[in-house]
Amino acid sequence: MITLRKADERGHANHGWLDSHFSFSFAEYYDPAHMHFGALRVINDDRIAPGMGFGMHPHQDMEIITYVLAGAIEHRDSMGNGSIIRPGNVQRMSAGTGVRHSEFNPSQSEETHLLQIWIMPGVKGIAPSYEEKIFAEAEKRGQLRLVVSPDAEQGSVLIHQDVRLYVGLFDGDEALVQALPAGRKQYVHVARGQLEVNGVVLQAGDAAMLTQEAQLSLQHGQQAEVLVFDLF
Repeated sequence: MITLRKADERGHANHGWLDSHFSFSFAEYYDPAHMHFGALRVINDDRIAPGMGFGMHPHQDMEIITYVLAGAIEHRDSMGNGSIIRPGNVQRMSAGTGVRHSEFNPSQSEETHLLQIWIMPGVKGIAPSYEEKIFAEAEKRGQLRLVVSPDAEQGSVLIHQDVRLYVGLFDGDEALVQALPAGRKQYVHVARGQLEVNGVVLQAGDAAMLTQEAQLSLQHGQQAEVLVFDLF
C-alpha cells in the first residue's frame, strides 16, 4: 500500500529568518494523523536566511540527523564539537541524557536549505555522542547509498535505532528497482526535483509511505534527490 504525504499538506511556519515545512507534528503545528511514521518523528524542511540560525537549545533522548541540501550550517554543541556541514555531509547527534547545540547559517549572502530529521531512539539515557561523514555524489548517482544504520554498515553513520536511511540522486534514464524486506515499511521523501516512486510521480517535498510493498521502484527522475527510510 502507498500513502502520499503531499508537500502542500505539510505544516508550515514562516518566521522571516526561518521558513519551515513540517512533515510531522512539530512545535505549534499539531496533526494527530501525522505524529510519526514508525520511529521517524520529524522531517523539518528548513530554509534559513543568511547570518541567522538557532541559538543554544537543549535536546534529550533523540537521534538527530542534519542533511544539508544547499548552503551550509555551522554546528556547535556542549560536547565541544564544532563544524560546518555542507551538501554531501550527514551529521548525527545522539542527544541521550542531554545536550545543547546551536545551528547558524555562516553565509552573509546565501540561504541555507536543510532537512532536520529526528528519530526516536531504541534506548534512552545513553551518553550523548556526535558523528559526521561525507558521501560523494558518485556514490548516490542512480542508486541508493546507505548513509545511516544501526550497525555502521558500509561506512554509514551509526544510529541508536533499527532504522536505515538511504540517499539517491536520479535524473533522466537513471533508475532503480529492488526488493523490499518483509515486515518493514519505507518512508520515501523527495527532497528536490521530481521522481516516480512505485508508479506515482512525486515533486519536491512530497513523500510516499510504503507498507507491505514487495519492491521499490525509482525512475523518471528530473534532478531528483531522494531519502528512503527503512523502518520497522
